[in-house]
Amino acid sequence: MLGGTEFAGRAVVEAALGRGWDVTVLNRGRHAPVPGTRSLTGDRTAPGGLDALAEGAWDAVVDTWSAAPRAVQETARLLRGRVRRYVYVSSCSVYDWAPPAGYTEDAPLVEGAEADAGQTDYAHDKRGGELAVVEAFGAEHSLLVRAGLILGPYENVGRLPWWLTRIARGGPVLAPGPHDLPLQYVDVRDLAEWTLGAVEQELSGPYNLISPQGHTTMGELLEACARATGSDAELRWTEPEIILDAGIEPWTQLPVWVPPGTDLHDALHAADVSRAVATGLSCRPAEETVADTWSWLTSIGGTAPQRPDRTRKGLDPEVEAKVLAGSGGVPGTTS
Repeated sequence: MLGGTEFAGRAVVEAALGRGWDVTVLNRGRHAPVPGTRSLTGDRTAPGGLDALAEGAWDAVVDTWSAAPRAVQETARLLRGRVRRYVYVSSCSVYDWAPPAGYTEDAPLVEGAEADAGQTDYAHDKRGGELAVVEAFGAEHSLLVRAGLILGPYENVGRLPWWLTRIARGGPVLAPGPHDLPLQYVDVRDLAEWTLGAVEQELSGPYNLISPQGHTTMGELLEACARATGSDAELRWTEPEIILDAGIEPWTQLPVWVPPGTDLHDALHAADVSRAVATGLSCRPAEETVADTWSWLTSIGGTAPQRPDRTRKGLDPEVEAKVLAGSGGVPGTTS
């Protein structure tokens, strides 16, 4: 496991240990390793940063890298011949924007990505990482996990933790409608379990890795947040037009949410995941994801870690209050 101490990487490590696997992790040593792993130290961006991997052989490597593709290229070339399968946790962002609702793994991909490139933008970096893996391992021994929205314990991006913290604070909450807006995401632990199952099955190629379309709704997600936190918050369901007219940015200022009927919603919440489902993807209820994330968040003092290379999420309280005062919002149940 390259990384293995935060969010997706940590979930993969914990799932592998749960299966009784022997797990080696390579990271910069900035976070405590998961107990039970063999820990190696190295910085992939520094000269000699991969020296700890100069010897040894493994059944599989899992890589979640999302910066300069050349770091993936260097690692894959180093491990070629000593690892049976290279698993790269990529992203649905590699598809040419904006993929239509129902897009499969055969949808057009972003152009111009290169395996040996420096860091540019997220989509091209992830696609470049994919190219680097296939270049070194060949399509038959490469597994490309194209994840969509990932939620769950250890989240360091700020989406579900923001909603939980906001709803726990109570009072009127700007709830972006419609209430029945279908959402598509994957619990990080379900992603981990599917990934390890895919290694066991010796799968290769790309897989869209998100829950089936409409796995939950915006209403179900926020109401689960209210139940998990025990909050007296009043969800004020507000029309998308009112939110957009106020200059509020979907996805970032109101995490997870994007307005219905837009290319954003088609791209972020409407992928075809039948290939992953057919090979074992199972998604736990949103209620469980929310409750477990709240339990983890409270166990670390209520403040989630934040990746420095990701924008901060959430809505300014003053903006929220202004929109609620002007719109009236439709009160919703929290039970």
